[in-house]
Parts: sequence; structure tokens; C-alpha cells
Amino acid sequence: MDQTLAEGAKLAVAAEAGPRIALKDIQSPADLRRLSPADLLPLVGEARDFLISVVSQKGGHLGASLGVAELTFALHYVFDTPRDKIIWDVGHQGYIHKILTGRREDLWSIRQLGGISGFLKQSESPFDHFGAGHASTSIAAALGFAAARDARGEDHRVVAVTGDGAMTGGLAYEGLNNAGHSGRDLLVILNDNEMSISPNVGAISHYLTSITTNPFYKRLKEEIYHLIEKLPRMGITVGQLAKRLEASLKSVLVPGALFQALGFTYHGPIDGHDLQELVSVLSRLRGARGPVLLHVVTRKGMGHPEADSSPDCVHAVSPAAPGPRKPSLPAYNEVFADALSE
Repeated sequence: MDQTLAEGAKLAVAAEAGPRIALKDIQSPADLRRLSPADLLPLVGEARDFLISVVSQKGGHLGASLGVAELTFALHYVFDTPRDKIIWDVGHQGYIHKILTGRREDLWSIRQLGGISGFLKQSESPFDHFGAGHASTSIAAALGFAAARDARGEDHRVVAVTGDGAMTGGLAYEGLNNAGHSGRDLLVILNDNEMSISPNVGAISHYLTSITTNPFYKRLKEEIYHLIEKLPRMGITVGQLAKRLEASLKSVLVPGALFQALGFTYHGPIDGHDLQELVSVLSRLRGARGPVLLHVVTRKGMGHPEADSSPDCVHAVSPAAPGPRKPSLPAYNEVFADALSE
């Protein structure tokens, strides 16, 4: 009898909760917003699996979109898209954005003749507000959207999603400088996956590492390690504790100062794969005034089996060839070189 009652209680709870929502049931971000944050987690995994399946067969850019899966869900969950504008830097971050905005089945035609674009395309969807393909443009474009909003007396939010690869381009800093000076309400999300296609080089990379070679930082780090060695054991090794303190020290000294000097209120870094935290932080920042930068740390290719061993290999994937592979045609540069040599 007790077992029968227990089974009945389970069925009642299941009936009250209703059937689990599947990715195919999400036709627009409005469908996401009817769910609880906890309900989103299985959908993120399903979206990753679906994307890997499509791109493995059709080809395309994979790593960037896998890395921003949780961020994409959180943005569309918190913000009232398409009324609120999300401007993506590097258009191929937008594959999961396309899935959530009514183009899930269309993804099978991506980059095919007559199919959907591999980047964001304004004529393709009202959710695609800016049609750039490559990097460094989103902050300046978002500032333009914010200026237009203010000129019209509107009150929607504008979000730019940029990356550490995009931050190697001068246009990104021009956008940051102008946005900070303008004081307009604008959220910039820095997706920091520590690589673009290959590890970044240039001034920003040198800036973000210069603090670790600064004599003050090195001396302070040595003092911290020396102090930790004198502490009693607390369930974690001295090395683990030292690494945590060093990471905290870097987060305090390294990233925020640059953006604050440009006129932004800086938040982060936060875990870009913690969906609950993303939803919580974005909900708090949605009504923030003035230029705000949220620093999000992600892993490029997250969820792909080769993401750890060779993340650059999942950046772009060639379509799978059914059956025997035909010899590939020579590339244009090879033909040109042969013609010159003749």
C-alpha cells in the first residue's frame, strides 16, 4: 500500500510538472522565457548535440558557437529579444542563436545554395540586427543602436557580445572609447576563451600578461606563497590554495582597470558555462545605467570531444564526405603559382 501511494505521489508530481520541453518545442526566445532557469540546462546540452550533428555533416564554424551556448540561452532568456538588441561580434558565434530564433531545422541548409547564412543576416531574421561576419565591429555597432534608441526616446536594451579575438582589433577599442565617453546605456559582454582561431597576439595580450611580470606583482605573489606555507592544512594542498589566491589577485589587478579607465563599469570575470550564474548576473545588469562590461570566461568548443586536445581544430569543420572521397581540386593560389612558374 505504501509503495502504491509513493508511486501515485510520483505520478502526481510528474503530471503537475508536465512533460519535459524539448529543443524542437522552442520556436522563439519567448518559449524559453516560459521556463524556469533549471529547465534550460537540458536544452543547452540538446542544442550542443544538435549543432555538432549538423556541422559534422554540413560543415561550418563550430567551436565559437559551442563556447557561447549557455551565454546565448541566458541572453535570450533575460532580455526581451528582438525588442532588446543583441549585436554579435564574429557572426559564426550565432549558430545557437539561430537555433533559438526559429531556424533550428533551417540549420541543415547552412552555407548551402538557397540555405541560411553562416553568419548573421538582417534579411534572414528580425533577431539578426547587424550583419557583420568577422571581428571587432560589435561595440561600435551597438553604440550606434544605443544612440538611435536615445534619439527616438525608446527604452530597450542594447548588448554587444565581443570576444578576446575581436579585442585585438583597433575598431573594438575605438568603440569602447566612444561608448565610455558617451555614457549611454550599453552592455558589452567580453567572451574570453583565451583564443580566437589560434592564441591571440598583440597589445591586449601583452597588456593582460604584463601584470604578471610586474615586479610588484611578482613580489606580492612570492609573499603570498611564503605565507601559505606557514598555514595549517585545510583539506586542499598548498599549491591549490596558492593558485586560487593567484587567480583572485589577477582578477583584481588585471582586467577591470583597463575598461574602467575607458568609462565602463566592470563586472567579472564569471564562469560562462554556469547558466544559473549567467541568468542571475544578466538579470541584475539588465537595468544598469551607463556603459557596463561583463567579463565571461568560456572554453571554445565546449562539449566537443576534441575541444581540450585541439580546440583550433573545432573552429571550422569540413562537411563529412559520404562514401569514397574524391580528389580535391587544386586551390586558386596553387593554380596561380603554377601559372607564374610556367
